[in-house]
Amino acid sequence: MKRLFTLAVSLGLCALSANAQIEREDYTAPEDSITTDDTMDDEDDVIEVDGTAFDLPEGMTLDVDQLLQEWHAQQYLSAEGETVTGEAVTLTPDEYRDRLSRIPAVMEMPYNDVVRQFIEKYTGRLRRSVSYMLGASNLYIPTFEAALDAQGLPLELRYLPVIESALKPTAVSHAGATGLWQMMLATGKRYDLEVNSLVDERRDPFKSTDAATRYLKDLYGIYSDWNLVLAAYNCGPTNVNKAIHRAGGEKDFWKIYPFLPAETRGYVPAFIAANYVMTYYCEHGITPMQTAYPMGTDTVMVSRDLSMEQVAALCNIDLDTVKALNPQYRTTIIPGSIKPYALCLPTEMLNTFIDLGDKVYEYRADELLTRRTSVEVEEGDAQRVQRSSSQRHHVGSNDYRHKSKSKSRSKKDRHKKRSSSKQTIRQGDTLSDIAKRNGTTVKRLQQLNGIKGSNIRAGKKIRVR
Repeated sequence: MKRLFTLAVSLGLCALSANAQIEREDYTAPEDSITTDDTMDDEDDVIEVDGTAFDLPEGMTLDVDQLLQEWHAQQYLSAEGETVTGEAVTLTPDEYRDRLSRIPAVMEMPYNDVVRQFIEKYTGRLRRSVSYMLGASNLYIPTFEAALDAQGLPLELRYLPVIESALKPTAVSHAGATGLWQMMLATGKRYDLEVNSLVDERRDPFKSTDAATRYLKDLYGIYSDWNLVLAAYNCGPTNVNKAIHRAGGEKDFWKIYPFLPAETRGYVPAFIAANYVMTYYCEHGITPMQTAYPMGTDTVMVSRDLSMEQVAALCNIDLDTVKALNPQYRTTIIPGSIKPYALCLPTEMLNTFIDLGDKVYEYRADELLTRRTSVEVEEGDAQRVQRSSSQRHHVGSNDYRHKSKSKSRSKKDRHKKRSSSKQTIRQGDTLSDIAKRNGTTVKRLQQLNGIKGSNIRAGKKIRVR
């Protein structure tokens, strides 16, 4: 044990975002900032077994009615035929044990009183949430399974986002963990997810799944035990190592859990319960929400700044749809001028976007793309007085030389100004391109050149100031 603990510290497990993951436990949110089910009170957030408290993972506390407000749920899920009533089925310990043993899994799925409490939470009060997640799983589970298989990881990990986010793609925890896999910012960045003021790839189902599976694989390389991997994913390797140390070197989750944070104590039991309920939901009278076949989509790389409102208006598509298909963007702006970024659209609309060409970028550009790349500074009265005073101060023995230099410089400036006031339009140029190169606006170019629309011809001269 000492060898493992020393090695973990020497390798600096903070490199695997230990500190970032610990924030999930150390952070205390205001009571009104945590969204829970309408029927849930403070006691429902905790399961207690033999005097030990187990906090519910946040995926088990999300309000099902809010889950149903998600764009994907409204587009593809239907509650028709959903089972939301009826008594929960309670089984004997032997029946639970038998069913868990028959789940085809590499990861162990043992039975105990803690696991039973979590199973009965899912099959009881959280029945509607399970119905939602069974429907939503058709949208996301294939992506999870493909990534897990590519990394050579157990496929039962596909249900980890069930307890993390309840399969809500826009979920944000009280500690700031984001997306289906609830990744902290530092963790996401370490696994190549871009996170800044405009882009957050933790919200991208495909990129976040790739990052999460690589993180899980790295954690398994450290612990070689999937229960400890799950615990470290939830609270960070540092907390797991402390628990191992306090337990006298024990590396069995069920022996170190009293030394783990309250939520992590219930994390492995909740994971086992999620696998159980997603496998045996029929036996408990839970019906999945019906799932419609998702629309076909495709992507195109955008190399210029683009507003989703431009796309929605000219491609005849709802703005909410554009936002939902591109969840990695925090605003409606795709910052293509920084580097090429992907735009995902329904296949038919994507073809329209390509056919429209520059018209999309030019549509209401002055109104929707307002971030300036350069600005002119007006000289105020104070600056003119200061400059005049400075000029008078230097008049004297060097006056003639100063005037000569000023005159020469003035001629050069006038010549430069004259030579740069007009430019030849290049092949493929648009008014927007010319405006950006010269620090002006399309509207100003139209005023200077008497242009009413946006049509310009290559080879012609155009005034730029």
